[in-house]
Order: sequence, then C-alpha cells, then structure tokens
Amino acid sequence: MQQDTPLIIAGRSYHSRLLVGTGKYKDLEETRLAIEASGAEIITVAIRRTNIGQNKNEPNLLDVISPERYTLLPNTAGCYNTAEAVRTCRLARELLDGHDLVKLEVLGDEKTLFPDVIQTLEAAEILVKDGFKVMVYSNDDPIIAKRLEELGCVAVMPLAAPIGSGLGIRNPLNILTIIENAQVPVLVDAGVGTASDAAVAMELGCDGVLMNTAIAAAKNPVLMAQAMKKAIEAGREAFLAGRMPKRRFANASSPTDGLFF
Repeated sequence: MQQDTPLIIAGRSYHSRLLVGTGKYKDLEETRLAIEASGAEIITVAIRRTNIGQNKNEPNLLDVISPERYTLLPNTAGCYNTAEAVRTCRLARELLDGHDLVKLEVLGDEKTLFPDVIQTLEAAEILVKDGFKVMVYSNDDPIIAKRLEELGCVAVMPLAAPIGSGLGIRNPLNILTIIENAQVPVLVDAGVGTASDAAVAMELGCDGVLMNTAIAAAKNPVLMAQAMKKAIEAGREAFLAGRMPKRRFANASSPTDGLFF
C-alpha cells in the first residue's frame, strides 16, 4: 500500500487535508461539534466578523476553538482593498500574540466575491515583506497562481466556484494546470457543495480543500463534516492509486484470450 506524505504548510506538517471555516453556524456549540467531526487541524477565522478577544463582552470563538489544539488561520474575508487586508492581518497578529500564518483574500465586488487580482498581488507582496506566511485566495488562473507563488506565498488557493455557491469545481483543467506548475501546496478554496466535490478536488491532485458553507449550511452540519472528512480521504487515496485510463469504448472486465469454450 502506497505510503502518503503529510500536508506541509509553512514548514508545519498536518495529517488532515481538510481545512474548515467557522462562519454561518447557528451557535458556537454547533461550530465546535462540526469542526471536531471534520477532523480538520487548520481552522479559518474571519477577523472582521468573528470575536477572538477584541470584543470583551461577546462570546469568544477561542472558547470552543483552542489555539492549543488547532492551527488558526486568520483571514481577510470582507476586505475589498489592499489597505484593509493588510490592516486586518496585522490586527490578527496582534490579537494572536505574533501569529503570522494568514489567509489573504481581497474581494472585487459583493455580488460575485471574485478576487481583485491586482490588489491581491499588491497585498501579498506587502504581507510577505512584513514577515507573514501567506496562504492566498485567487481565481483559477494558472499565471496568477504562479505569480503569487513567486511573491513568496506559502500556498495558493484557487476558487472552484464562487464563494458559498456550492457549484463544485467549474474548471478542473485550470486547477490541474495550477497543480502541475506549483512548487507550493495548492488547496481548492470556495465553491464546494457536497462530498463528491471535495473528492474530485483531491482526485485532481490538490493538496487540500478549504470549505465553510458546504458544512455550515447543510441540514445536518455535523454529519456533513463527517462526510467531507471521508471524501477528502477517499479522493486522496484515489489520486495516489492512479485511476484507470478513460476509454471511448467498452473493455471487458474478463479477458477473452484463452477461453475454454
């Protein structure tokens, strides 16, 4: 049986290739249960939308998602320009005692939530120079993905489909090209809707998948989290196994050579 290797991001090893978010759950207890069921080790936190200590009189996410158990991944969700994104990352570093691993996203508009590529490149360059380890949300353009890697980002995270859409991977060939050209981890980010979408991403050769809405908006988030965990594992094993070639016509399961009658 082929031995898998761990996911390595910014020099740290992880067993789980599923990364999950903390938004859209009905309460903190459901958040805790779903994250535990997912088996995820890296948990994204939207700094502009989530209390991790900046509001002393409100429920604190860190009460159920301990930094001692999980790697927190502060993200810049809701930022629409370079300055906002950079300021948000610096705030996260201050709140989390020097934590430097962040997920950068600079959005272009509120309808599509597609990345503003120009400002994403600008923010990535500033943050890398400022000592951050940047995982970056981008479109599925292989040229931009390579450029972000060259700027020093520790992982590139192309979208599968618009954030929260649940449409699955719309452009698998572009994702495959990004994977083939990358020297850093490639994780699909945004657009996953169900377990089969996660499996497809892993079968393409992605190093991992990040999701939030697909779990949090399910009728049973905890059960969906379990399904996503299994899908990631199955897709990874299928990739390592190497799928059979696709053929236009039938190919008998039992060979016809040497028939007895």
